[in-house]
Amino acid sequence: MDGGAPAPGPAVAYRADRVPADYYDPMPFGADTSFARKSDTVAIGRWWEASSTAPARGKQGREIAEMSAFIRERPRDQVLAFALYTHDHGVLNLTAQSFPLLPDEPKVATLEIQREGRWVAVGRAPVEYPGWTIRFRVEHWDNTQDVPYRVRLGDLSRFEGTVRRDPIDQDTLVVANLSCNSPRDKERFTRLKIVENLKRHDPDLLFFAGDQNYTHAEGTFGWLQFGLQYADLMKDRPTVCIPDDHDVGHGNLWGAGGRQSDGEDGMTDGGYAFPASFVNMIQRQQTSNLPAPFDPTPVQQGIGVYYTDLTVGGVSFAILEDRKFKSGPKGSIPKMGPRHDHINDPAYDRGAIDLPGLTLLGDRQLAFLDHWARDWRGTRMKVALSQTAFCGAVHLHRDHGNRLLADLDCNGWPQAGRNRALVKLRAARATHLCGDQHLGAVVKHGIDGHRDGPMAFTSPALVNTVYGRWWWPEDERPGGGDAIDSVLPWTGDFEDGLGNKITMFAYANPEQTSPQELRADPARENRGDGYGLVRLTAATGDVVFEAWPRFADLDRGDAGQYPGWPVGFNHKVNDGRTATAHLEAVTLPGPHAVVELTETATGRLVYCRRVAGRRVAGRRFAAPVFGPGTYTLRVGADRPQTTVLDAVRVE
Repeated sequence: MDGGAPAPGPAVAYRADRVPADYYDPMPFGADTSFARKSDTVAIGRWWEASSTAPARGKQGREIAEMSAFIRERPRDQVLAFALYTHDHGVLNLTAQSFPLLPDEPKVATLEIQREGRWVAVGRAPVEYPGWTIRFRVEHWDNTQDVPYRVRLGDLSRFEGTVRRDPIDQDTLVVANLSCNSPRDKERFTRLKIVENLKRHDPDLLFFAGDQNYTHAEGTFGWLQFGLQYADLMKDRPTVCIPDDHDVGHGNLWGAGGRQSDGEDGMTDGGYAFPASFVNMIQRQQTSNLPAPFDPTPVQQGIGVYYTDLTVGGVSFAILEDRKFKSGPKGSIPKMGPRHDHINDPAYDRGAIDLPGLTLLGDRQLAFLDHWARDWRGTRMKVALSQTAFCGAVHLHRDHGNRLLADLDCNGWPQAGRNRALVKLRAARATHLCGDQHLGAVVKHGIDGHRDGPMAFTSPALVNTVYGRWWWPEDERPGGGDAIDSVLPWTGDFEDGLGNKITMFAYANPEQTSPQELRADPARENRGDGYGLVRLTAATGDVVFEAWPRFADLDRGDAGQYPGWPVGFNHKVNDGRTATAHLEAVTLPGPHAVVELTETATGRLVYCRRVAGRRVAGRRFAAPVFGPGTYTLRVGADRPQTTVLDAVRVE
């Protein structure tokens, strides 16, 4: 996709023997707030001295001491911890992550690739402080072959992996859908069974939807902890990580365009409580391996953006920041519960919280999605990636005694913003993948009516020891509409507590009913944790969602999945509208043509898609329409550039 210029990387401005005086600045995020003073304390300043960490007492003090020891005791030949990469449209973006370095250790790294059995340098970059990241950008990348790489930090440490070729000739692209990686677990620095199983599945793309860590203020420690857990997966396959609330130190996040939050009442006023420089560090660590942002203009406080698109194996992925622009509830809508973001009164007026001026994705991301929907270069299928679900498909929170009607932390609110986002996805027949909810679920969204919107898959929590959730209708009855073929009892058409229409296809409820059980019991298949797999067959448009328990036995085949999975469908159903008429048939310009229908007066996109069915030159196409209006139809090979019908009135 055409987008803005890439965010500039830092110049290589220093060597191991000439380090800027502020490289070990003990207050790189400032000292004007308590959030600034407690940011990343174990990975900044004179981190190698145990006494350099700010003193803390009790449980917090013990945790800080453990984090500090973890960093100080890292073997020096293993300070290069992991790397993640993507390649798209001839550009390789690779970010390596280092443990904190000592003053006399190298501060510049080299990226080398293997050519004809020899290592060849293709880039040099500094280790950036704070955060200890190393960013490489290599142009004119040949994506037709596997390429071994290594990052070398002088003679001190090396990290190796393989940049995979683009799987454009594969029948089916496999995406791992992952989120919510709780550290409250016996495997604090490993994820042995998850990694073992994912290696057997061998996904082509890893998507971590957020909450890669829960260490809040100690962002670099949490990122290193996560990276060591999944390093063996990320080093050899393209990876998308997008930070969510816990990654930037929040319990919940309403970014409100980057404003400063007052840090009170769960940050429900909107914005970021931690310093902008801390947020930017987290984003650099997790997202600088992505293609250049569509529009790199920072939001308030100079906080950067990363929303963009990535094409892998003929599938185009829109990568969203669904909470960066979202309005906060405090001060925006009436308080309707004990918290500004929780509602429990069944009689409350849904319209009272869906007010003009409230934002979800924001105008910039809606413009991005509109552009993305119309651009099919190198693309046969579309998928949107976001942090959380565009609905509140959860009833019980934390335990069975805590029923909540509406949670404004989900993307079901504000409802008008939710619908605007789904209209954009529907126009491209895009499937939606996300995480955050700690409950694996498959829903079909409804916009004007049930089942007229896209299919969506919320992944199970990788480790579900923080906050269990359940889908559990109060009347314990199935929903309406045509019956879903499922072993699960509570499927069908529902409205969430915000009034959004959803159709539940599958859910993976935990068996335990208390937070103590969720944390303490390491038994198999009982906490609702695990991972999702998505199989995308671009040639036919077929999609399969799979949900695997954390300790799944893959030798059981599909029987090892959560009950109710797999869920299969064709991407055509992502636009569930029923045609009321068809325009005059036109001849398409060639095989796999793209067609775009817009409202003539406004230019509003009705849909843009590759034509289904047999792909042959000369095929006739009669464009479906879904109501009265005046329409324009354009066609093209990869972009709809030729107008074939203009201002056609349909009564």
